[in-house]
Amino acid sequence: MRSSLLTGAIAAALSFSGYAAAADAEAWKSRSIYQVMIDRFARDDGGSVDCKLYEFCGGTWKGLTNKLDYIQGMGFDAIQISPVIKNEDKNTAVGEPYHGYWSQDLTQVNPKFGTEEDLKNLIDEIHKRDMFLMVDVVVNHMAQEFDNVVPPKVDYSVFKPFNDKKYFHPYCNVTEWENATNYQDCWLYPYGIALADLKTESPDVVSLFTKWIKNLVSTYSIDGLRIDAAKHVNDEFLPQFVQASGVFALGEVLTGVTEDMCRYQNKSKNLLPGMPNYLDYYPLNAAFNGGSFERLGEIRAQAQDSCNDTLALGTFIENHDMPRFASQNQDMALAKNAMTYVIMNDGIPTVYQGQEQHFTGGATPENREPLWTSSYNTSAPLYVLAQTLNKVRKNAIKQSPTYVKQTSNVLIADTNHFCQQKGPAENSVVFCVTNKSSKGDSYQMSVGGFRDSDEVVEVLSCATTTADGLGQITAYMGAGEPKVWVKKSALEGTDICTKTTVDGPKEENGAVSKGAATGVLMAAVLGTASLLL
Repeated sequence: MRSSLLTGAIAAALSFSGYAAAADAEAWKSRSIYQVMIDRFARDDGGSVDCKLYEFCGGTWKGLTNKLDYIQGMGFDAIQISPVIKNEDKNTAVGEPYHGYWSQDLTQVNPKFGTEEDLKNLIDEIHKRDMFLMVDVVVNHMAQEFDNVVPPKVDYSVFKPFNDKKYFHPYCNVTEWENATNYQDCWLYPYGIALADLKTESPDVVSLFTKWIKNLVSTYSIDGLRIDAAKHVNDEFLPQFVQASGVFALGEVLTGVTEDMCRYQNKSKNLLPGMPNYLDYYPLNAAFNGGSFERLGEIRAQAQDSCNDTLALGTFIENHDMPRFASQNQDMALAKNAMTYVIMNDGIPTVYQGQEQHFTGGATPENREPLWTSSYNTSAPLYVLAQTLNKVRKNAIKQSPTYVKQTSNVLIADTNHFCQQKGPAENSVVFCVTNKSSKGDSYQMSVGGFRDSDEVVEVLSCATTTADGLGQITAYMGAGEPKVWVKKSALEGTDICTKTTVDGPKEENGAVSKGAATGVLMAAVLGTASLLL
C-alpha cells in the first residue's frame, strides 16, 4: 500500500505532536536503547528457520511486535529499528537488501517487513509500554544494482522523490577518508551495489528531505532518528534535517579521533545533537583484548573538553556494522564487563540484538545472525545482567533526575581496571570493570566515590559493605567479574537485592590474593580526593 510520506501540509504540521514532541535530547538521556535489525529479529509465525546471511531471513515488524516482552523484560525502554523505506529488491553480487539501507523509494514502506498498518501497530504497541522508537534513516545515497563497470549505469528515474540525475553528485569513488570533499561528495561501496551519492548541499535536495522527514515522523509517531553515514553528507544539511524532524537524532560519525567527532557537536557548528560513541568504542575494545584502560580514560577526558554534550552520545560495544565483541574473545566475564560499561556509563546505553545472547559473529554479515537461533533465552547470563543493570540505572534516575545530567568522575583508569562514580553524592553509583577475564585472580582493592559510613550494596552479588572515613570501600575482586555499588538506602522499595550478605574476601586456593591491590590503591585514593574536592 502506498504511503503518504511526502504529502499533506496537515501531516507536516502534526510532526511535533504526541510522543515526538517530548523526544528531545533530555528525554532520550534517561532511556536505554535496544537495537533491532528487523529481518533478523523475529518472524510473523515466531518460527526458527535456517537462512543465508546475505539473503532475507523473514523477520518482520509484526514479528517484533510479538516479541516486545523479550526486550522490555531486559529493562530496555527504547527500541532502534533498521530503515523502514522501500529498497532495491534484487539479489546483487553482495546479497539482498535484508538490512534496509539500500533506499529506492522514500514514498513507500518496505513490503519485505510488512505493511503500513503493521508498522503503525508496532509503534502503537511500543508507545503503550511507555517505550520510545528510534528509526534508522539513510540520507547519503539511493541504491541500485551495479554490474561493477564504472561509471555505474544508473537509472535515476526509479528513485523517488530524487528521480533526476541533477540531485546526485557525479560518480567518483571515496578513496580519501580524511578528505571531507572526497568522502562527502563521492560514492561509497564500489562493488555489487551503486550507492548514488545525493547532493545534500543542493537546496532542492534539502527541501525534499525536510518535507519527507517531517511527514515520516508525524505519520508514524517516531521519537528519534539514527542518521546513517552522517559523516558522508554535507555539514550544513544535518542541522536542517534534524530541526525538520523535530526529534532527537544520533548521527553516525564513524571515527575514533576526538576532533573529527566532536566538531559535529561543538557549539560553533552544532551539526548533530548526538552520535554513537565511537570515541569510547575503540579504546574500550582494545582494553578488553590485551590493552589497558588508561587510553580510555584519556579519550574520555578529551571528549568532555571537546564535545558539547557527551551525555547525548550513545554508548555501545556492538552494532550491526562491527564484529561482535565475542568474536575476538568468548570469555563470559569479559562480556559481562563490556555490558556493564555500556549500561552504567555516561550517555545513552545501546545494546545490539544478540549481544545479550553472547553471539560470536565476526565481520558483516556474520554479525547479523537471526536472534531466533537463541530461542530468546531469558535465562542467558548477559540477558539477566542487562536486566539488573537497567533496573539499577532506572532506580538511580528515579532517585536523582540529575543522574543523567552530570558527567561521571573517573576514579581509576589503569591497565586492568576502569572505575567511575556517577550521580550526586547522596545517591552515588560506582562501578568497576576489569579485563582480567574469568581466569582472573582474587584480590582486594580500595575504591572511592562514597561518603563516610555510607552503607553500600554490590548489586551483582547482593553483598553489603560500609565506606570508611574517606568514602572508600574495599572491593573484593575475583574471576574477572564486574562490580556495581549503590547506597543501600537507595534500594528500599525496589526488588533489587532484597536479600543481602556481608561482602568479604574471595577464596583462591584457600587464601586471599592481595598483591593486585597495591597497584590500584593510590589511584583509588586520588580518585576519591578528586571527587571530594
